[in-house]
Amino acid sequence: MTLSEILLDSDPGELWLRLRFVAPQIARNGGTASHEEAAADMDHLCNRLALRYMKDQDIDPARIAISFSDRLLPFGVQDAAATQFFEVYRPEGDTCIWEGF
Repeated sequence: MTLSEILLDSDPGELWLRLRFVAPQIARNGGTASHEEAAADMDHLCNRLALRYMKDQDIDPARIAISFSDRLLPFGVQDAAATQFFEVYRPEGDTCIWEGF
């Protein structure tokens, strides 16, 4: 898994921190990681990486979005052949609270 991009996005009407990863292991053809495994990894990345990034950059986003894609895609681009997983969290103190949509 590789961190491909960190974005600060205010288009949702409030500041969101987006951490985007390329994770070939989630590919629907030949991948080895299930959605459940990826979701656990996203929880970990939010709590360990995103919260630290917020502190280091002195930012206070309303939401944190962690996304995995099996291939590098520009932000906002849809590709029917790509496998993508997304989870959204609310930062609360030293914890990421999952926001199920």
